[in-house]
Amino acid sequence: MTIRTLVWGENVHEQTNKTVAELYPSGMHAAIADSLNRNDGIKADTAVLQDPEHGLTAERLAATDVLLWWGHAAHGEVSDAIAERVCEAVWSGMGMIFLHSAHFSKPFKRLMGTACNLTWREAGERERLWVTSANHPIAEGVGPMFELENEEMYGEPFGVPEPLETVFVSWFQGGEVFRSGLTYKRGAGNVFYFRPGHETYPTYHDANVQRVIANAVRWAHNPARRIADPTAAPNVPVDEAPEKITERGARLHNPGEDGFR
Repeated sequence: MTIRTLVWGENVHEQTNKTVAELYPSGMHAAIADSLNRNDGIKADTAVLQDPEHGLTAERLAATDVLLWWGHAAHGEVSDAIAERVCEAVWSGMGMIFLHSAHFSKPFKRLMGTACNLTWREAGERERLWVTSANHPIAEGVGPMFELENEEMYGEPFGVPEPLETVFVSWFQGGEVFRSGLTYKRGAGNVFYFRPGHETYPTYHDANVQRVIANAVRWAHNPARRIADPTAAPNVPVDEAPEKITERGARLHNPGEDGFR
């Protein structure tokens, strides 16, 4: 089975910042997709903010098993309707991986239901990522910890709901710590947040980061059939109840009103 993967990127910094353009001449999204395509069983494509419908049409999402999202400078430019479309795909069973500053993206904040705020510092300091769930499939093959020589600091408190599991915790050279790898279940979709990936550093060229992302794609993939309408809230009439009952009391809704029968 091939996991159909789509890497979404803003593609903004690559066009406006010389350092980013030199590190990722084809874009961060392309670098991530290229690394994923070196893995058996994963087929990665790309989409960017500037594409029609941001490259996230209903048809394309229906054909995507796992979506990766990198955002930073242009969260507000993402259409509300398309952000909602992404969330509905997750609720229906699509896997979702949010990278670095995507913690402030519209889909992540919608799925978390919280402010998703944190502290930060851009100083190019060393980041040491400790594995806190040694047998977790996302951490397979990376050892007890790995280091990135230059990264942007994110610090606690991180305003997200308590995760199902914390896979990585980061320590930064300046002394802060941060929960850098978090898993969630939203509807039928598996969600992973992975912190490293500031655009002015070569993070997505790092072998350990690439391994974690590939592991996360495999973990997030749900091979079951998608839920057709994950936001449906149908009424069950009295005569269709699993057990025989007699209607009692007043009715707020009459049959046919507000979608009720």
